[in-house]
Amino acid sequence: MSDAILTLNAGSSSLKFAVFEIVGDRLRLSVKGEIEQLGGAQHFSAQDALGKKLAEMSLNVGLSFDVLIEEVIEWVESHLGDAELAAVGHRLVHGGPYHAEPEHVTPELLKALDALLPLAPLHLPHNIAPIRAIARTRPGLFQVVAFDTAFHRTMPEVARQIAIPMRYEKEGVRRYGFHGLSYEYIAGRLREIAPVLASGRVIVAHLGNGASLCALKDGKSIDTTMGFSALDGLVMGTRPGEIDPGVLFYLQEQHGMDVNALQALLYHDSGLKGVSGISGDMRTLLASSEPRAEAAIALFVFRLVREIGALTASLDGLDGLVFTAGIGEHAPQIRAMTVDRLAWLGARLDETANHKNEDLISAADSRVGIHVIPTNEEIMIAQCVLRTIGRD
Repeated sequence: MSDAILTLNAGSSSLKFAVFEIVGDRLRLSVKGEIEQLGGAQHFSAQDALGKKLAEMSLNVGLSFDVLIEEVIEWVESHLGDAELAAVGHRLVHGGPYHAEPEHVTPELLKALDALLPLAPLHLPHNIAPIRAIARTRPGLFQVVAFDTAFHRTMPEVARQIAIPMRYEKEGVRRYGFHGLSYEYIAGRLREIAPVLASGRVIVAHLGNGASLCALKDGKSIDTTMGFSALDGLVMGTRPGEIDPGVLFYLQEQHGMDVNALQALLYHDSGLKGVSGISGDMRTLLASSEPRAEAAIALFVFRLVREIGALTASLDGLDGLVFTAGIGEHAPQIRAMTVDRLAWLGARLDETANHKNEDLISAADSRVGIHVIPTNEEIMIAQCVLRTIGRD
């Protein structure tokens, strides 16, 4: 009989899960799935490692989170065969200044996580909810949290500071960086497929509905575009990225916006959605002939190229560029527009390889190695669980 690990990635509107069997010292994906439209017409779906559909059903509206989590665990256990569920791993968007490693969930840790809520009030409650639900319904089940900010703890102090009075830094107001599980996975894959490049200066572009860049030197984070919150940096699906704080003062004074109105604007109504007035989904915009869609795409690429230039300065040069996540992996037009603006770095695309979404898309004469590497945050969560079980 083998053991299995369940990973959970909870957001405001969905709960993604995956199951990995422990085979020796390796992990093998068994099942993955999702509950969509949390709080509404909830929909459960699951498929095996090859993409074969295993389940597709609607769930009753208004089911409590405890019931939903139990539904997932019971379904997973019924499809484990001879394996036994040994542990659950959770992605937490924020670890604050003190959590740099995955940790076993204890009552003391839950108290510490509650103290972090002011740092990510729109994300952490959703991340923590399934942890508490399992603690109530399955108190004997081993749980581990993996922090999305932990990978960036290698950034130098100067890259983590914000130029405001130091007393606020003591409260935790500093640059953290996010998408760390994704960047850690890409750094590991790059060591496997391009070890020489992995030891050099690489920028990874995690481009999805949430988007950021990470500057890697010898596989370690030294700078990133997201800072104190997941609002910073690049233009995203519904988030503006970097914004002059004076704009917020203006909106408060001239439009009477309070904190809740500003949060709604910056998290849900800005970015590609706000500029285009059409959609925050890059696929929709690329398929549109509307001028506002083209304007939103142009702004996305402009800011992306500008921030690549900034991180190139942080790295003292650039040896490699990696595209990952939904847009990075599946939008050759965006990659082509980006690399075309990076000709000053000696970056050149192989247009055929780019169009086919191949792993290596740089031209033979490119001074910058350019790759497309699919990310896998779920297996990183499972690996964090394995490491924690070994420590405990």
